Amino acid sequence: MTVFLASLFLPKTIYFSLPDAPARHSRRAHRPSNHGPPKRVPLKIRPSLFTPNPANTPPLTPTEDEIAIDDSLFLNEDGLPVHDAEDAEFRVRADEPSPSWGGRTFQPASRANSPPPASILEHEKTYEKAKELGRQGIFQPRTARSDSHDRVFANANWRIVNADQGNGGLRNAAEAAARDGYEGEFTWVGTLGMPTDALDGTQQKQDIGDRLMTEYNMIPVFCSDKDFDGHYLHFCKQILWPVFHYQIPDNPKSKAYEDHSWKFYVNINQAFADQIVKNWKRGDTIWIHDYHLLLLPGMIRKRLPEAKIGLFLHVAFPSSEVFRCLAVRRQLLEGMLGANLIGFQIAEYTRHFLQTCSRLLSVETTSEGIQLEDRFVDVTNTAIGIDPVSLNLHRQDPEVMKWVDIMRDRYKDKKIIVARDKLDLLRGVRQKLLAYELFLNKNPSWRDKIVLIQVALSTGEEKSGLDAAVGDIVARINSAWANLAYQPVVYLKQDIPYPQYLALLTIADALMITSQREGMNLTSHEFIVCQDGAHCDQKHGSLILSEFTGTSSLFNRQELSVNPWSYRQCSDAIKQAIEMSSEEKAARWSSLREVVSHQTGSHWFTSFLSQLDRSYEVQHRQDQISIPRLNVNQLSQQYLKSERRLFLLDYEGTLIPCEAAKDRVPANPQRMLAVLNDLVYDNRNTVFVMSARRCDELDRLFRLVPNLGHIAENGCFIKFPGKSSWIEFADRKKAATWKQSVRNILQYYLERTPGSEIEDRSCSLIFHFGNADDFAMAERQASDWTAHINESCEDQHVHATQLEDSVVVESFDWTKDTAATYIYEQLKANGESDTHANPFDFLMVVGDGREDEKVFRWANKLQEDGIIDEAVTVTLSGRNTEAKTTLTQAVSGVLVTLQKLANLS
Repeated sequence: MTVFLASLFLPKTIYFSLPDAPARHSRRAHRPSNHGPPKRVPLKIRPSLFTPNPANTPPLTPTEDEIAIDDSLFLNEDGLPVHDAEDAEFRVRADEPSPSWGGRTFQPASRANSPPPASILEHEKTYEKAKELGRQGIFQPRTARSDSHDRVFANANWRIVNADQGNGGLRNAAEAAARDGYEGEFTWVGTLGMPTDALDGTQQKQDIGDRLMTEYNMIPVFCSDKDFDGHYLHFCKQILWPVFHYQIPDNPKSKAYEDHSWKFYVNINQAFADQIVKNWKRGDTIWIHDYHLLLLPGMIRKRLPEAKIGLFLHVAFPSSEVFRCLAVRRQLLEGMLGANLIGFQIAEYTRHFLQTCSRLLSVETTSEGIQLEDRFVDVTNTAIGIDPVSLNLHRQDPEVMKWVDIMRDRYKDKKIIVARDKLDLLRGVRQKLLAYELFLNKNPSWRDKIVLIQVALSTGEEKSGLDAAVGDIVARINSAWANLAYQPVVYLKQDIPYPQYLALLTIADALMITSQREGMNLTSHEFIVCQDGAHCDQKHGSLILSEFTGTSSLFNRQELSVNPWSYRQCSDAIKQAIEMSSEEKAARWSSLREVVSHQTGSHWFTSFLSQLDRSYEVQHRQDQISIPRLNVNQLSQQYLKSERRLFLLDYEGTLIPCEAAKDRVPANPQRMLAVLNDLVYDNRNTVFVMSARRCDELDRLFRLVPNLGHIAENGCFIKFPGKSSWIEFADRKKAATWKQSVRNILQYYLERTPGSEIEDRSCSLIFHFGNADDFAMAERQASDWTAHINESCEDQHVHATQLEDSVVVESFDWTKDTAATYIYEQLKANGESDTHANPFDFLMVVGDGREDEKVFRWANKLQEDGIIDEAVTVTLSGRNTEAKTTLTQAVSGVLVTLQKLANLS
């Protein structure tokens, strides 16, 4: 079977071989000029950590047209482009970012329109000004491309090369899993990472798609330039990316982007869904990656209800207070919940997602996932890792060895701190430099003995004050402490070749990462591998890591964790890193290396797919349409063959309708009481009724049924048949502690919800809002109450569940299944049967609520382990369930079935 790996960018893209032509962005290139000397061809100088001796006449800044096409481009684990040592022709711009989408000469240009204006008011002013100029006969020149431009690409030769953008960690993990023996076949689904409108209606487009599919197992998604531009550059980069990294969109520009680009986000997700549905076969797996495709699981689920779908979010997931700022928050969450399994990097992101769904969608959440009306969605966290095998092979490259020797000689007798980050607000480059400046100010003895090498990668976004601020800090540090033989900061505003990158990680005394928010920083993993001392006498370097990266939660505090906003803490961490003893460094490194060795990309890839298989199997087995109806004839045969029988029967919604159960004294319970009396008349039957009601209420309701056992308040109290006293299964002191905390929260909402009330039971609290003056408002706010309690009282083992007109708060230490286990063990210990090793050989559990599911699971496990010969689990619910059979006749069907069994005795 095939695994579809859906990611926005394919690992491959297309480069066209075009006839010689002037640069598209230079209008003057079309006009001969007699002014000045002829321009020189730029020198082909390889980027380096060290500036080469300049020529007498500095070379002109190279243009994008002179960037060589590279087939061996290597994406590192963080998705940042670095280059293999074999790429001898690679050129990089030191003053400009790598070419953006639609900006390469050897690929078509985009037909997409410009982004929306910064604000509606500005748009109106611009529009009025344009109309006035139009009346004067002044028009803005058109920027649309000519047909000849498109015809050039439609007929040009092309070749398939490695893409220089996309999810490098995913690609490396897939390749590592295949190398390590993963037997499944995976097919990539994604875009080419370039504008494709120029290829519409041409044979080139069909040929490209056919070759990618036949030779590389890749399905290209062709979408319009306008859709992709609005989706990726506008909605993903201007809206989703900031929100997922706690940058709340609070300016008019963000609102304009969101309104303008949401439809394009939908269109791209729909284009992916069309391609996957067209190629999907029964038994295939669909694995969707990252925030670009959050709607895709829901779109596929609508068209392929039985599909096996996984979703993994590689970035962080924010708290509900941040996520709820999105105007399309419900659509995004509902799209994600189309998956069978949703994965996040760390437990913190998983918890945020569950809380967000509980608060915004009012769905029931558990530690394992989310219960929807018709199915269950598993939610997990498993961190991605690197491929140490491939990394170690690259480290053996002679080019790496050469750069290790060069830099060890250059920085002899100096401590080296290395950093490599994108130059954006989230990576904390500014905070890092300020902390380093503080360190130099506080520790004058280290001023000529330590060097910070900061590699800053341009993000391609519009210029901001950050670039200037970072440059000013670097200049200030160097002007204060540099001399002819020493420079405290080496600042490279460019990327470096891959051999130099590996050499830096090898010779560094410390790696410093001060991201303000980051899903998973895998540069730290690569640093740990490179610090084994295999290729250099420097080893066991210290890792200074921001506590706001997902990686920080994996390392068990063996890294030097810092708050990037605390300059003093970061400064102290630098001092601790370079002054740490060899023994402590070795101990920390060993622990870190063990984590990296276990948490590899290959392990992440195979473990997620294995968990997806298990989740799908369980969910499919528990799907209502997969569960057979109860066969009463077969049940009767099992009943007659048994010697000792245990019945666990839910009360509300099972023995009596839910509407009637709400009354303190239910109307017409005679039929139920008669059936129970007939059932307990046979001394081989032991019957317990499970209820959420209090002990005194159950005593009053069932006083006419002797020899009936009771479970009250969903497992907090137990009364055995024939006994008059109740066993207090719960710990009242512990319950009183958490109830005080919860009551304070509920009291706050009670004062703001007229007509509501709090019911205080022995071991639970119920907030009733069915009679609230404004029921609609109370129902909306109930999700806030539920989320508030679950967040603040999680350590007290308390869980709140929102029902139709109430919120129930109870401890999950005492539930129906813990009570059932206790009953079974007590009866077994008391030797209820003289002829059997076990007290019962027939067990029947009937229920309709979510709290009954754990009892179903417990009963099924007894039969699977061979402890019980026959375990019959029956549900009346229409949702997915752990029960093995279902009854569609509701309460009437239960009573009829129990009566038939009683008549057999």
